[in-house]
Amino acid sequence: MFDTVGISYIEFPDAKRSWLRRMHHEFWRFNALSRQLEPEVWLSLHDISPRVTVRRQVVYCHNPSPFYRPRLREALWEPKFFLFTLFYRYLYRINIHANDLVVVQQDWIREAFKRMYGVRHVVVAHPVAGQVPKQGEEVSFERPEVFLYPALPRVFKNFEVLCEAAEILYRRKGPAFEVHLTLSGSESRYAAYLKRRFADLPVVRFIGLQTKEQMQQQYKEASMIVFPSRLETWGLPISEAKGLGKPLLVADLPYAHETVGAYDRVSFFDPVAADQLADLMEAHLRGTLHHRPHEQPSIAQPFAANWDELLRLVVGEPGSSVSCQL
Repeated sequence: MFDTVGISYIEFPDAKRSWLRRMHHEFWRFNALSRQLEPEVWLSLHDISPRVTVRRQVVYCHNPSPFYRPRLREALWEPKFFLFTLFYRYLYRINIHANDLVVVQQDWIREAFKRMYGVRHVVVAHPVAGQVPKQGEEVSFERPEVFLYPALPRVFKNFEVLCEAAEILYRRKGPAFEVHLTLSGSESRYAAYLKRRFADLPVVRFIGLQTKEQMQQQYKEASMIVFPSRLETWGLPISEAKGLGKPLLVADLPYAHETVGAYDRVSFFDPVAADQLADLMEAHLRGTLHHRPHEQPSIAQPFAANWDELLRLVVGEPGSSVSCQL
């Protein structure tokens, strides 16, 4: 249990036992609670816009799945995710216009909310980076060099384009490199497909889920971080790699440009073009890959660059001190 001065906690341990219980809390129980507490601001931190009686209501939406269009094979690999995208698409819509403000992490998601739900009051709030672990001394690479992709095996993570690029590059360069994937092959139907399809490729290593300490070592040993994901609200490994000064190969998508921000050790590739990715990886091995400096994209207002700016927008009155229910 947390113990923070000025903060009171009310727990609902049964709320996540099922979606029916979750909906009951969001649309019935919280309304009674709002009348009891009479807060001035109600900030929901997990996507759903509850039915509450309050002066100012705000929701933080961090799940991008409603805006993803799964390919047929992805629906077969992970049918629950396919159904989840449809479910969340309508879940977001429920009571969304009751909010005075919707908070998202990136500009492309703001535009998606405006387009799909007709929401107008949307603020972009970039995650505030914490301390990046010290990297220590650089690892000396004699070969093979390591391309690391740290991600869970979800269909939109697009592992297959990196594996296909590795297949192409192996035919050209042989065992001059390794690709490390943080999955074992037993996690899902999609993971099993990847293991079955690429396990015989000598340069692809399925290293499984890593602890925090193991992940730090993986980052340290990697010569380059590859991030081909087709869907993200942010993409934390990009920020982690950037904080460590690692070179990056990143999918050429709006989320990635916003997450990379100002950085001079990044190259972008078409997330469905394995040959293009293989060319960039080969140029890195040869020492001929020249990154172009990347600038931070301009973010329209309202935009919160830190926690203080975000809380002022949530409250709605600069400098005000109000009671807030999260």
